[in-house]
Amino acid sequence: MSIYKFARGLVALALFPLYRVKVLGKENIPNNGPVIICSNHISNLDPLIVGITCPRNIYFMAKEELFSNKLLAGLLVRVHAFPIKRGMKDRNALRKGLGILEEGRTLGLFPEGTRSKSGELGQGLAGVGFFASRSEASIVPCAIIGPYKAFQPLKVVYGEPIDMEQLRANKTSAKEVTDSIMEEIKKLIENNRSESPIA
Repeated sequence: MSIYKFARGLVALALFPLYRVKVLGKENIPNNGPVIICSNHISNLDPLIVGITCPRNIYFMAKEELFSNKLLAGLLVRVHAFPIKRGMKDRNALRKGLGILEEGRTLGLFPEGTRSKSGELGQGLAGVGFFASRSEASIVPCAIIGPYKAFQPLKVVYGEPIDMEQLRANKTSAKEVTDSIMEEIKKLIENNRSESPIA
């Protein structure tokens, strides 16, 4: 068993009962080919929650500072994380992300770039639009609906892949593509927030 699968199983064992995680829409995630999971960001635990609820192995970007410790860096690499410099265009990270998609793998992105302290959806950055436009990946929106409180329901909703054909054909700007993706995440949140996760 790989370290990734072992870590994923261990985290799932801890977080599923702790937050009573309810997952909807997993069938919307393609079984094959490149995929970008685009989620809102309300907690530092979001990468773990997406990682254990998505049926595919996911590669995530992590802030470069986390890789300064060799032991931690070694672990992060084994669980499919790679570094990105925050606050600037990191060409190495962009190339790494595109390479992952070219290999037909799954990339997990949080378009807001940082977690929302209010819990409300913030503005998306152009980076996710760059990956969506420069690849042939299926773009799957994801909504994490909290709160992250022990033994209170947490809902994770995966929407249908976004139709990117026209956006790519029109060579729409990365920021506009991001805005379209954020609108789909917003709809998922609005359509599912009022419903009981225990349904």
